[in-house]
Amino acid sequence: MINKKWIALGFAVIAAVLLLLLPNEPKKQYYHHQGNIFGTYYNIRYEGTEDWHAAIQQRLQDFDHSLSMFNPNSVISHVNRNDSVLTDSLFEAMYHEAHAISRLSNGAFDITVAPLVNAWGFGKSVALGDEAKRLLGNKAQIDSIKQFVGYQHIRLTDHRLEKDDERITLDASAIAKGYACDIVAQLLRQKGCQNLLVDIGGEVVVQGVNHQGNAWRVGITRPTIDATGAEKELQEVIASSDLCMATSGNYLQYYIANGERRSHTIDPRTGYPVEHSLLSATVCASTCMRADALATACMVLGEEAALDMIERTTDAACYLIIADSDTLRVATSQRWQF
Repeated sequence: MINKKWIALGFAVIAAVLLLLLPNEPKKQYYHHQGNIFGTYYNIRYEGTEDWHAAIQQRLQDFDHSLSMFNPNSVISHVNRNDSVLTDSLFEAMYHEAHAISRLSNGAFDITVAPLVNAWGFGKSVALGDEAKRLLGNKAQIDSIKQFVGYQHIRLTDHRLEKDDERITLDASAIAKGYACDIVAQLLRQKGCQNLLVDIGGEVVVQGVNHQGNAWRVGITRPTIDATGAEKELQEVIASSDLCMATSGNYLQYYIANGERRSHTIDPRTGYPVEHSLLSATVCASTCMRADALATACMVLGEEAALDMIERTTDAACYLIIADSDTLRVATSQRWQF
């Protein structure tokens, strides 16, 4: 009769051999990458079994080739020059989300606003001198441009963007950074990363936990009239393990002309810079692309209309910072739970 001890020993030996034959589980670690893209910065952290920086850079280059206003060979640049070009999946996803937010906001968000942005001196062209600034925005010029501004004047058909007027040009800057965050986060998830932070120009996607095992902490900057951006204070810090967040503000990009402060936030419906007390809008939504566009729409609409728009969505919440005499006031939508 076989001794039970020998049987147990045999099983132990077999188990040990099997453990030796099994492949070792790849060791995970946190990676951190920084750089510049689309005229701004990126800051990406994630836990993974490999360094995916090369794959991230390739995905960002794909995005740059589609939607960068700074790349003369991008799809959007070809569209703006009325070249014969087929739109790609990145451009088309941007277009459909932009169109949806335009309808939701009654035109407060509009990617055809580019000619107005340029007319007011906030385009990507060379910086304007004081004399040129004083000449910008005259009523006749604005009324003329408004004739070919409006999301209703463009449509996507068979991978081509059709325009009602060849003078129409697109500006995706108010939606592109958020979209870029989404596609990088999507790439990292496909690579098996469950803990990640993607920050591109202040638009953020987070998932899981940081290297200390805690929820990621994301700050909302306190608006200050400081063109250098050197004095940044945090108004609020959010701790989250599942977040798509974007912020838009009109307190840094502006100029003074004829004694008036002109904000870079242009209302596509009126053709003029906005004149209300809303300084900053932070939006959380189901995607960062959507949050980015909604934040811009909030800045155009102002406090009351912005809150009304956000409440009409099913996935978004907002945190608004308003100038109230000499102080700052905060207003939040009902779904803001942080």
